[in-house]
Amino acid sequence: MKWLIRILFILVAVAGLVIGALLLMPGDKLGKILAEQVKAQTGRELTLSGDVRLSFWPVLGMETGPVTFGNAPWASSEPMLSAQSLAVGVDASALLAGDVRIRRVVAEDPVLRLELSQGRGNWEMTAPQTGASNTGSGNANVPAPNSAAPAETGTVTLDRLELSNARLVYVENGDPQMDFSGVDLKANWPDVTAPMKMSASMPVPGGAVEVDLEIPDLPAFSSGAVTPLVLGLTAPGGEISFDGRVNLAGEMDGKTHVRTTNTDAMLAAFGQGGVSVPMGLGRVADVSGQMTYTKDGRISLRDMRAVLDQNSFDGAADIVIANPPKISARLSTGDLDLTQATAGSAPSSGGGTGGGKQAPEGWSQAPIDASPLSLANGTIRLKANSIAIPDMTFGPSDLSLSLDRSRAVLKMEPATLFSGKLTGEVVANNRNGLSVGGNLTATGIDLKQALTTLGGVERLSGTASGTLQFLGVGQTEAQIMRSLSGKGSVDVGKGVISGFDLDRLMGRGEGSGGTTVFNSLTATYTMQDGNLTNNDLLMQLDNFRADGAGRVGLGARDIDYVFTPVALRANGGNGIAVPVRIKGPWSDPSIKPDLSKVIEAATEEKLKELEQDAKDKALKKAGEELNTTISDSEQVEDALKQKLEDEAKKGLLKLLGRD
Repeated sequence: MKWLIRILFILVAVAGLVIGALLLMPGDKLGKILAEQVKAQTGRELTLSGDVRLSFWPVLGMETGPVTFGNAPWASSEPMLSAQSLAVGVDASALLAGDVRIRRVVAEDPVLRLELSQGRGNWEMTAPQTGASNTGSGNANVPAPNSAAPAETGTVTLDRLELSNARLVYVENGDPQMDFSGVDLKANWPDVTAPMKMSASMPVPGGAVEVDLEIPDLPAFSSGAVTPLVLGLTAPGGEISFDGRVNLAGEMDGKTHVRTTNTDAMLAAFGQGGVSVPMGLGRVADVSGQMTYTKDGRISLRDMRAVLDQNSFDGAADIVIANPPKISARLSTGDLDLTQATAGSAPSSGGGTGGGKQAPEGWSQAPIDASPLSLANGTIRLKANSIAIPDMTFGPSDLSLSLDRSRAVLKMEPATLFSGKLTGEVVANNRNGLSVGGNLTATGIDLKQALTTLGGVERLSGTASGTLQFLGVGQTEAQIMRSLSGKGSVDVGKGVISGFDLDRLMGRGEGSGGTTVFNSLTATYTMQDGNLTNNDLLMQLDNFRADGAGRVGLGARDIDYVFTPVALRANGGNGIAVPVRIKGPWSDPSIKPDLSKVIEAATEEKLKELEQDAKDKALKKAGEELNTTISDSEQVEDALKQKLEDEAKKGLLKLLGRD
């Protein structure tokens, strides 16, 4: 028995001496020993600066000053981990039982750099090879006689992880994908059956982003299995929640909900400062749906419901995370209200949409900001019961918007406007300065609605069809309108021109109270430098037809046009063709008979009458002289020849002595 007591005493004494030696060992010596052991196990350099302090019971722990941990040999030269100070503590009694219960990991000002290249992660560590060759049977799968079988590992838990003022960097195939600074992070996982909970905070413009995350089954997640995930994020101006599944590669699938009270502020918090969301498109937003994210940067939203300000949408969307992002969406809505989309800018006179200084003619001279055309690429299709924009409202419409490198194409398949249908496309291109163009076909258009809305012209009404091809270039509304070129046609059924009565003007003594009712109107036109020119207008009325020709100043907002009515019936001799000239600004043109044309026509007619009268008198006198009846100039020549022949005969007979 005595020998047993002596052995126990010797063991305790030896353990005490070892512990005492470690406690009394200088910090730099302890640091060197730890660095050698880490390199032996991982192949990475561990550099410890300052004193290294150890504790043994009840927590086996270490505290250091500045520390760096080397990167993988294939990765960048920067360390994988560095910190100003590091404290690690493990439950000693649990460690004796084979479990790793981490009591604390606390780091100040750490920089964690994670790199992935060709499927390898710099966080994957293996002990360096000893260089010993296998001299056994030659089968590489057969362990050497003295090689130990893999030891079974116990459970690993974490009571406290705390990073203060951290920088987190993620690099994939040499390209930085993420770099966040000023991160404060806390995590705990007290038991293998308990959820792992983590919270993090990071400063951003306007405040801070706060993240709360919970993984109910961390062991399954760590093994690469798909596991549940609950995540909540708050930022200046809004919040995001996710409840679904995730895997170790970061792929996610679950219910996502985004709410914003100030979308501009939230976009600025995520690095999109300077973006101003138009009213009606989500200054305040509530978006939910089933979201799937894949590791190649693709996001899909299904069963999506979006409430953007006063508007709501249903549909689906696919987004590829890139610069710029690529979007493909299919949306439907009821009554879409975009009448306040330009709220905050001064309204323009005469239908302009920009703020700032106005041109005297009415088109805005404010620069047009076309930079939003570069925010994304892709295609968005929208079906709406109605779409209200400033000064006009579309009815049921099927629209498709394609974006490609600052070029937008809006296709109408069809769109309902001014009680009619529009098909075709409109293009806005901002690749090398702004230009707008289009190729449209219209049917059943309410002409008065269209002209009143687009140009303030209220005198012409009817139902119109037509075509339009146009192109305009400029950085302001005024520049674009003054540069318009193109061509088109118009075909109007029964309609009315207010402001003058063509029947009364033509002398019938009756009319329709200051209006002209026509049965049809057709015309083709060309556009150049903001001027529309037409030379073949034809208006059909019950008793007349009217031809038209002239210029419409699209840029100058003026008109100089002449209608020339032609009587289709004799009208009892009481009428006269009086051309009508429309001239002046769109807002108040003058409509007057063109008396110069009347005088010119009357003068020409009078000259014809005088000419005929003189001719008749000359023929009568010639007839008297020639003793015959003459009705035209040809008869004068014939009668004169006959007279000469008769006189010649008489002279010849007389010469021959005959009567």
